[in-house]
Amino acid sequence: MINRRRFLSSSAALGGLFFSGSWLTRFFGPGAEASARTPVLDSAADTVITVLHTNDVHSQIDPIPSNDKTYPGKGGVARRATLVKRVRKENPNTLLIDAGDAFQGTPYFNFFKGEVEYKAMSAIGYDVGTLGNHEFDNGVAALAAALKFANFDLVSANYDVRGTPLEGRIKQYVVREVDGVRVGLFGLGISPVALITPDNFKGITYNDPVQVSRDTVKVLRDRERCQLVIAMSHLGYYEKPREGQIGDTQVAQQVDGIDFIASGHTHTFMEKPVVVKQPGGQETLVFQVGKSGIYVGRIDFTVRGGKVIASRGRLLDVRDNS
Repeated sequence: MINRRRFLSSSAALGGLFFSGSWLTRFFGPGAEASARTPVLDSAADTVITVLHTNDVHSQIDPIPSNDKTYPGKGGVARRATLVKRVRKENPNTLLIDAGDAFQGTPYFNFFKGEVEYKAMSAIGYDVGTLGNHEFDNGVAALAAALKFANFDLVSANYDVRGTPLEGRIKQYVVREVDGVRVGLFGLGISPVALITPDNFKGITYNDPVQVSRDTVKVLRDRERCQLVIAMSHLGYYEKPREGQIGDTQVAQQVDGIDFIASGHTHTFMEKPVVVKQPGGQETLVFQVGKSGIYVGRIDFTVRGGKVIASRGRLLDVRDNS
């Protein structure tokens, strides 16, 4: 079953990191609002697996400042935790994943270098995440040091980290069994060229995400016997890509067997998932939910007889109800 960590079990460790403890006391209080309904099963043999996803949270531990012109008072770790708790109460078969760039953007990262972000994500109960380009802002060794505070898996299939301090900590993929359904999850990282200082990416090899995805999906489907395959991608969403540009839609168009791509990097606020046709005619959902933890994406997959027979996705708004 899914590891459903509770925030209160680790709040003592987190408390000393923050200038104010008020958000801790509100962690399980009111604050997150979402029109999430209990999934309806089509038959007694169906299993509904809910996937919650975030991307590009960028160290936004607190809500957006109240004087922000666009998203005043929205988001925040405490409200996201409340939302996640509610959804998991509705459906225990829930996975929580992140598509990268958890780091950089507020003084929490400047002062604590990733410790706060990964402790908060662990406390909320993230299951799996991947790496964005900003995870490397302080270099490979600093990222490895921050990862000791991540009580969840980090995956990247196309970053070869062998021979670096990340070896053994970043996996190519993981498999979770959720109510008898085997779920394969892998990550895709963006090219470091012009995004990551070479010294900060030293020793890591970037590989073509399309070919790596084909190879990884084959392993997950054939060897690992996964019935649901999910990618967490920091490649970006490009509705009109430049020539040769590879984003999540382009991966979906060229790779069979991915059910869902949780997208990141481009800070794209999508109201609902887009459906992309695979080479073989099947469909991949692609969904990105902006930045700063303002929204959480939700996809419900209905699985029957080891096959995904239906899916639906929507945006959950993390609101300020205080």
